[in-house]
Amino acid sequence: MKKLLLSLLFLTGAFTINAQSVKFGVKGGLNFATLRGENLDVDSRTGFHVGGVAELKFSDKFSLQPELLYTELGTKNSTNELRLNYISLPVMAKYYLIDGFSLEAGPQFSFLVKDEVETPTATIDPQTEDFDLGLNVGLGYTFNNGLFIQSRYTLGVTPVQESPDVKNGAFQLSLGYQF
Repeated sequence: MKKLLLSLLFLTGAFTINAQSVKFGVKGGLNFATLRGENLDVDSRTGFHVGGVAELKFSDKFSLQPELLYTELGTKNSTNELRLNYISLPVMAKYYLIDGFSLEAGPQFSFLVKDEVETPTATIDPQTEDFDLGLNVGLGYTFNNGLFIQSRYTLGVTPVQESPDVKNGAFQLSLGYQF
């Protein structure tokens, strides 16, 4: 795990050297999250995400956008709510179809900071895995003034819990600003 993170940081640093321009920014928005797995009868949980971004432009058509986000995921049903809060590191490859409009895809590395199940009578520790790997795909548009909007879907790859084989899934809407 540490080797993977160090490799990503090294690659990001290596790309910075060759990048034509680097922009930094902030973003925030809503998550509509749920869990995927067999025999699950759950609804989506609405949460938020907030954090910083950097965009490393290599050409007019291609850039890399690493992010550092605090994000709320989980799910709920009629009586319980599972709260999964992470520090997430998405690394998005962005391809600009036309000026400002981009297709985005890349991995997301998430580290659990809080997990709890809230029931009508108590709060329970659900014994959730500390690491979550996801794959992101989405769209974005950046205006000339630095304001940007994004939408993406995160498909969890690793199980949130060992048994049953349950994985995260989230649709994300973001608003941000690059300076």
